[in-house]
Amino acid sequence: MDGKLLAIEKRYEELGELLSQEETFSDPVLFKKLSKERSESEEIVSVWRDLQKVRAECGAAQSEAQRETGEMKELLLEECASLKERETALEQELKILLLPKDKNDERGCVLEIRAGAGGEEAALFGRVLLRMYENYCLNHRFRFETVDLNETELGGVKEAVVNVSGRGAYARLKYESGVHRVQRVPETESQGRIHTSTATVAVLPEAEEFDAEIREEDIRIDVFRSSGAGGQKVNKTETAIRITHFPTGIVVSCQDERSQLKNKDKAMKVLKTRLYDYYRTRADSAEAASRKSLVGTGDRSERIRTYNYPQSRITDHRIGLSLFSMEAFLGGEIDEMIDALARADREAQLAGD
Repeated sequence: MDGKLLAIEKRYEELGELLSQEETFSDPVLFKKLSKERSESEEIVSVWRDLQKVRAECGAAQSEAQRETGEMKELLLEECASLKERETALEQELKILLLPKDKNDERGCVLEIRAGAGGEEAALFGRVLLRMYENYCLNHRFRFETVDLNETELGGVKEAVVNVSGRGAYARLKYESGVHRVQRVPETESQGRIHTSTATVAVLPEAEEFDAEIREEDIRIDVFRSSGAGGQKVNKTETAIRITHFPTGIVVSCQDERSQLKNKDKAMKVLKTRLYDYYRTRADSAEAASRKSLVGTGDRSERIRTYNYPQSRITDHRIGLSLFSMEAFLGGEIDEMIDALARADREAQLAGD
């Protein structure tokens, strides 16, 4: 590992020199590329230098302890033990930093929510999840842009498709893919009985321009009038867009904007993302199987997380973590859960090496 770290440090220093040169500074594309490469290794180099410093201090303390006796020797040995613990922690941190990065982590994403089992209550829970993710994105300064929203008469969400823009949005939200189960007493329940329903969440990495080529002959674009629950948001002109991609059978709709052109742009963006995900998962059968088991079908028995309202408990079944902060969690404060999932993912990768 040390040899690899020395090479990374050497390259980091080379990049610093290149970025200070006038010819690099005058080429915006090259400057951006080299700056990105340097920033990606900055944390590794910083921790590596800390480790080298700790090792040097530990070695000096050990040498000095050999020359001392009595109380001074004991103090130096205690310092050595403390430095050894710090050395071990830094080595573990570097192992995690050196793990292969998900190439999609820096991207934005498309977030899709669909009501599962439970009828109207499932759709109302879908609305709760949509609001939770919107608040989370607001807190992290991610742009939250609705593409398609299919609502019920009572304001529930049958289906929602959202573009989330911002560096690292996919890295933060990718662990939310799966079936979310809620246990609570519905507002329409007169007997006070607890009902169980589900909503399915899918998070797809946003496609870049070069990821998915869409040929005109492979798609059909239909226009129709926008509609909303109970006659709300009805547009009398045909501004809504539906795009069908024949080779894959993927269909994307967008009716959020009053402009047909804006709806078309949003729909094309989502189509590219779904195509990127489609071909990416087909190319990697292991990942495709993983995604299938992760997203599931929306059945009550297939769940990654349970929201128990009577006990104000949120439990993620993948890592066995329970939090007792329902109001704050549904208000968008979900970082503690996401951090724990990311940590478990890294630990699993380390264990697999």
